[in-house]
Amino acid sequence: MGANILVVDDEKEIADLIEVYLKNDGYTVYQCRTGMEALACVRKTKLDLAILDVMLPDIDGFSVCRKHYYFPVIMLTAKVEDADKIMGLTIGADDYVTKPFNPLEVVARVKTQLRRYVRYNQAADPGAGEWEAEYDIRGLIINKDAHKCTLYGREIPLTPREFSILWYLCEKQGKVVSSEELFENVWGEKFLDQNNTVMAHIGRLREKLGEPARKPKFIKTVWGVGYTIE
Repeated sequence: MGANILVVDDEKEIADLIEVYLKNDGYTVYQCRTGMEALACVRKTKLDLAILDVMLPDIDGFSVCRKHYYFPVIMLTAKVEDADKIMGLTIGADDYVTKPFNPLEVVARVKTQLRRYVRYNQAADPGAGEWEAEYDIRGLIINKDAHKCTLYGREIPLTPREFSILWYLCEKQGKVVSSEELFENVWGEKFLDQNNTVMAHIGRLREKLGEPARKPKFIKTVWGVGYTIE
């Protein structure tokens, strides 16, 4: 049975669009147009996740989020200022999506948060099984056991070397990995100066992920230092 998801947005077209995609994945969706309706729904319904717009006609989404419920919250807003993102995450939101958005990305983020939520509860349960050898980076999923990589549900064909590079960066998520470290750990050889092999492989990886050269979403370059996945 699918999870129960609350979608709060005063723009019916947006809420309906999200609902269609979520229902296609087997989720049960509850829609609300205002913050007060959302609070009432939370009190009477067992929810697994909420997608919450910031700009609502009565109380803002930040105020709703401050009510502190024990399920993941994804903030949805047209605002792009860093201060708004920081505020949302600081008061308890788990993720942040700005409009306009790709509905498939929203679904992927929902799956990521639900997976983390389940795993967190499993970790608190001594009888829970071990976690899969898998990373989920905002819809980019790489599974070592299945040697498979998908992006928003679409499989990305990677060579063994490309897979190893991406897996190593995921293992070091949030840290900057130098070309030397990446080469020596993936190729197993001594890195030589002026070696462009890593750069070429990163370029092909980005192409397969559909990453824009100037503003990559996943594999980012820290100039003069190396690469990172945040």
